[in-house]
Amino acid sequence: MSENNETNDVQSIYCRILNVAEGIELPAVQLKDGSAVQTGTVAAMLKNIERFNNGENKEGDEARHELERCVPVLLRVGLFQLFTPDEWINNNGQQDNPGRRFVGQLAKQYHAEHSS
Repeated sequence: MSENNETNDVQSIYCRILNVAEGIELPAVQLKDGSAVQTGTVAAMLKNIERFNNGENKEGDEARHELERCVPVLLRVGLFQLFTPDEWINNNGQQDNPGRRFVGQLAKQYHAEHSS
């Protein structure tokens, strides 16, 4: 799948997940390295964490899949420099949040696998 087709696919998924008004499109932003990042990624991640916490957390569930897919993008844009994967995992003493912990674990794993 080309990057343009993938961006369009992600955009339509995010619009549906976020319940965006019909006819509204979420633009992609081009980073300095030339890669495209879909706007709405963080908002969709937050919605998918909620869905994950409400039971869409099994292998093959859309919320789980979308969380897995968004982690590389969130790493590229620096979200895990603001809040480290360990902060996501440990939840900073707040109420248990399995979706947040899952994202932190994915980020930690992805970073370990793709670090030089």
